[in-house]
Amino acid sequence: MNKKIIFGVLISIILVYLSIRGIRFQDVVNHLKHVQLSYVIIFLLLITIMQYVRSYRWGVILQPMEKIDQLSLFSVTSVGFLAIAAIPARIGELARPYLISKKSSVKMSSAMGTIIIERIFDSFTILLIAAIVIPMTNLPPWMITSSIIFFLIALALFCFVLFLILRRESALKFINAVLTKLPGKLAHKADEMIHHFIDGFQVVTNINLLLYLIVLSFLIWFVDVVAIYILLFSFGFTLPVIASFVLMIILIVGIAIPTAPGFIGNWHFACVLGLSLFGLPKAEALSFAVVYHFLSMAVLVAFGAAFLPFNKFSISDMKNQINNRGDH
Repeated sequence: MNKKIIFGVLISIILVYLSIRGIRFQDVVNHLKHVQLSYVIIFLLLITIMQYVRSYRWGVILQPMEKIDQLSLFSVTSVGFLAIAAIPARIGELARPYLISKKSSVKMSSAMGTIIIERIFDSFTILLIAAIVIPMTNLPPWMITSSIIFFLIALALFCFVLFLILRRESALKFINAVLTKLPGKLAHKADEMIHHFIDGFQVVTNINLLLYLIVLSFLIWFVDVVAIYILLFSFGFTLPVIASFVLMIILIVGIAIPTAPGFIGNWHFACVLGLSLFGLPKAEALSFAVVYHFLSMAVLVAFGAAFLPFNKFSISDMKNQINNRGDH
């Protein structure tokens, strides 16, 4: 884990350097002074709505196992996203499954399965948006290639999930054959976790919920695009709406890179890169990146800190739960 942290910090340092190279900091400060507060408030409201819809969508994915109240969902989601941003090596991804297992009858391994479903829906939604946006803009070949690769990975993952659900008995028979090669106690533990993990995919078999999730996923990312456009407008940048879509796509790819906590470096570099495609000077792009990152993290920290007293956890507890039983 220490090696991953060091590696992430080094990547952050490199990306920060690339983001600020050749920039006069006074130019960045001057642009920051011109940000219009009224639009910033609208941006914060939109990011909050996005977070709320995210938590609501997760509740829909969990619904086949247990219907959980929205306050609990929003509370756990807020703390979970804070953990993702604050804890290195992507360990924070385990926070939401761990916390929801403490507040409901849903097993932690099943909740981890719902996170996979969530990621698949996000990937497909963003890739569909990219498929519409790319022909309308003169994007670099690397972005087109990346989109195709992400699409193929998401498609393969979705097909695998569908296979596990529709051919559950056959899949489990194959998995059990593999598990028999493990020591008895370990095999039993892994078998139980895999059964519960597959339970987290149940929503895929419900067509009505599946369609509803597609609508919610598009709503989440549409709100994100509008928020980005509003923030660009607060700087007085006269960029086309399509720039917000492109920036969102590049940023999602950028923050997937494992770096230091808080997405420092990769967030800024992605913004500078994305806005440069539309001819925005580097200093102006960096000033936007700084504000965008600060406000987004501020929302995560504010909600996460507010709900943290009601969702206490530790990294060691999460690890122990996975290592010992995998569930509660």
